[in-house]
Amino acid sequence: MDPILSVRDLVVEVDTGSAVHKVIDGVSLDLYPGKTLGVVGESGCGKSMTALATMGLLPDRFRVAGGSIQLAGEEMTTVKPSRLRQLRGNAISMIFQEPMTSLNPLLTVERQIAEVVELHQQKSRAEARDIALEMLRAVQIPSPEARLAAYPHELSGGMRQRVMIAIALACRPKVIIADEPTTALDVTVQAQIFRLLRDLQMDTETAIMLITHDLGAVAEMADEVAVFYAGRSIETGPVAQILDTPAHPYTRGLMSCTPRLKLGAQAREPDAGALGEIPGMVPPLGRFPKACRFAPRCALADARCTHDAPPKVALNDAHAALCWHAKEEAFA
Repeated sequence: MDPILSVRDLVVEVDTGSAVHKVIDGVSLDLYPGKTLGVVGESGCGKSMTALATMGLLPDRFRVAGGSIQLAGEEMTTVKPSRLRQLRGNAISMIFQEPMTSLNPLLTVERQIAEVVELHQQKSRAEARDIALEMLRAVQIPSPEARLAAYPHELSGGMRQRVMIAIALACRPKVIIADEPTTALDVTVQAQIFRLLRDLQMDTETAIMLITHDLGAVAEMADEVAVFYAGRSIETGPVAQILDTPAHPYTRGLMSCTPRLKLGAQAREPDAGALGEIPGMVPPLGRFPKACRFAPRCALADARCTHDAPPKVALNDAHAALCWHAKEEAFA
């Protein structure tokens, strides 16, 4: 199966006025129809910036400086702005992290869904209203007819997030990028949102890029995983292999920071439920180490890690890590 979205050696730069820095440095990703790619890592590691570059929504002073982004074989980095607007919202959509700031507070739910359909599908206002109602039913909003006339502030956080999903799905896109779609929602609503995305994906064969810092969400939703650190994708592979046999020390560190329930005799052990931590912080922009970017925080770092850039080590055909010690970690 060919990927519907292929990112190759992506480089994103920012001009701070005093210097130009690489925010994303050589990231490669593939999304396949009907599959979910989980993108994980600490805040500031480049997850959302990769998504914005893919959508053509980079902020001022940021630019794609290298690499390729192909959607169904069409190069996104060189298309005209008019063509990009045709694709965005139609063939590729994004669910943003905070719906209250992403939805227009002055427009009703109906208008915000319907205008996407009118612009991209050339539907009449009446047809667009019917599709908006259909989308609200699809995302399981109660009393959908009444909610069409509601404004964002009149909805709960879970409902606003469902409206965002309805907007993203209105034109049946080939790719959806979900940037932490359940942030600030309670666990019950999170479970409902994930179940909704899975069900809709089964119906539409949409490819999903799920950006999150929650490994529990990755375990539940993702088929493949890409672990980001300091603007690079440092480990990629099937979700089961990443979670069962992580090959990069950073991935192991992330997993050690995840709470796990201990039952029975294990719950009475002194360290039961204890959380690990990754010492130090992600290096600030412009101060990335020249060799391994994780070396200053890594217990396995040696002279080679601080002087030579790590190779991409293949553990098998599907699992790879950017680390000198990858095989040691994977088979430890």
